[in-house]
Amino acid sequence: MIKAWEHFKTITKHRHKVIAHCYKAGILFQGLFHDLSKYSPTEFKVGAKYYTGVKSPNEGERADRGYSVAWMHHKGRNKHHYEYWTDYNTKSKKIEPVKMPLNYVIEMFCDRVAASKIYMKDQYTNQSPLEYFLNAKHRIQIHPETSALLERLLRMLAKEGEEKTFAYIKKLLKARSEDY
Repeated sequence: MIKAWEHFKTITKHRHKVIAHCYKAGILFQGLFHDLSKYSPTEFKVGAKYYTGVKSPNEGERADRGYSVAWMHHKGRNKHHYEYWTDYNTKSKKIEPVKMPLNYVIEMFCDRVAASKIYMKDQYTNQSPLEYFLNAKHRIQIHPETSALLERLLRMLAKEGEEKTFAYIKKLLKARSEDY
C-alpha cells in the first residue's frame, strides 16, 4: 500500500509539473489531460508494484516479463510520445516513424523537462533533459524532423533557460506552422 501511495504522489507531482510547463508553453488545455492513463488500472497497478522512486516502474515489469504491458498501454494513448507516431509505410513495407504535430512535440518537451526535474531533484540542471535525449538518440525511432525540433528546444533550454525557451515555443505555436 505504501508503494502505491508513493507511486501516486510521484505521477501526480510529475503531471502537475507538466501542466505548469504546458501553461508556460501556451497549451494549458492539452496539459490538463497529460498522462491521465497512468491512473488507469492497467498502468497504475504496474506502477505501484514496481515503484522504486528512482526509475520508471515499466523497467521492473520489463525485467520480469520481457516487455511492459503498462508502457504499451501508455504509449498507445498519449500522443506526446514519439512511439505513438509510427505507422505502416506502403512504400517501404515497414513500420516507420511519422512526423509529430507541433503541439505534441511541445508537450513532449514539457514532459521531458518535468520528468528530469522530478526524478533528478536537486541534481537537475537545464542541461539534464538534453543529456538524457542525446544518450538515447542513437537507439530510438523518431521522425528526423521531430527529433531535430526536440533537440533544438532542449539545446535552447540548456543554453538560454526556461524563460527564453518557453517564449520561443509560444511564438512557434502562434505561427502554428506544422513545418518546423
